[in-house]
Amino acid sequence: MPLDHYLTLGRSGLRVSPFALGAMTFGEDPGGAGSSVEESEKILSAYLDRGGNFIDTANIYTNGHSEKILGDHFAARPGSRDHVVLASKFFTNLFPGDPNGGGAGRASILAQLHESLRRLRTDHLDLYWLHNWDRHTPIEETLRTLDDLVRAGKIRYLGFSNTPAWVTAQAQTLTLLRGWTPLIALQVEYSLLARTVEGELAPLARDQGMALVPWSPLKNGFLSGKYRRGGEVTDSARAAFVGGPSEKEFDVIEAVAAIAGELGTTPAAVSMAWLRAREGTVVPIVGARRLEHLEGNLAGLDVQLTAEHLRTLDEISAPELNYPANMHGALAAMLQFAGATVDGYESTVYPPLTQSTVRY
Repeated sequence: MPLDHYLTLGRSGLRVSPFALGAMTFGEDPGGAGSSVEESEKILSAYLDRGGNFIDTANIYTNGHSEKILGDHFAARPGSRDHVVLASKFFTNLFPGDPNGGGAGRASILAQLHESLRRLRTDHLDLYWLHNWDRHTPIEETLRTLDDLVRAGKIRYLGFSNTPAWVTAQAQTLTLLRGWTPLIALQVEYSLLARTVEGELAPLARDQGMALVPWSPLKNGFLSGKYRRGGEVTDSARAAFVGGPSEKEFDVIEAVAAIAGELGTTPAAVSMAWLRAREGTVVPIVGARRLEHLEGNLAGLDVQLTAEHLRTLDEISAPELNYPANMHGALAAMLQFAGATVDGYESTVYPPLTQSTVRY
């Protein structure tokens, strides 16, 4: 599947590449995890040259430098901005000491969007994400402000990131009842080593026709192929900050490596292919500090996992979900009524109810 084999993003007419390009590393970062302007340009150009059209950034990434690099790139190539889906995020306060410098209130959203558009050198965003839940602002204030911006033509579509399922469900219900712009996608942490999204958010997304846009699809590089049980990683900028995988995570890493060896590809490509095969519309974000990182991640477009591969990976990486999601799998099949067969399962634990067993 090439990058120009486009998908519709959720319940919308917005067509995007099967992998988005994450620009979190674009720009010099005090922590040393960022890419130079030159390297960022190489990564961006390589993605676009292969037909990619979905670019994701945020106002906080490298303190605004990421947005500026993207803006400068498109300004230097007249007309190119019109052919990409450009997404950014709001929430983080970039002005310490100013209580309204961040968050999801009306004044804050307007100010943050103004600055993002200025850095990106564009008059609109194709997708605007709430980067995190602002528990101090009524959700209707946030949604009404965003709807006003859609009607004004400054943003086209809306999405939430890192927000609880109950808040997201409340927000989507409000948009539908009040005729405001609905959410079309959720940006979430999702990978073979981070699957708790499957408890609440992923089912909500499927029910509401929202796409999932996973960040950290390689779990801090753990699934990149660099990590070996008992070994030490020295060429990762994040290793010093995030530590290493747990023993249980190494079980998953080794299963991924075995399948990669069988298919003649990389663990990163297998991990990305697994995400592509999930139910619903899933558009992973590929991040890269160097051009070779991008090329390694995009190899996931060429990998086709068999049913046996998927079953192996699903089982070895099965998440421990919180209540009540942990009651909705195999246990749900046991909780039959009157011994009936439901969804292909027959009750074997509880006997059929009879007049003698029912208590009134």
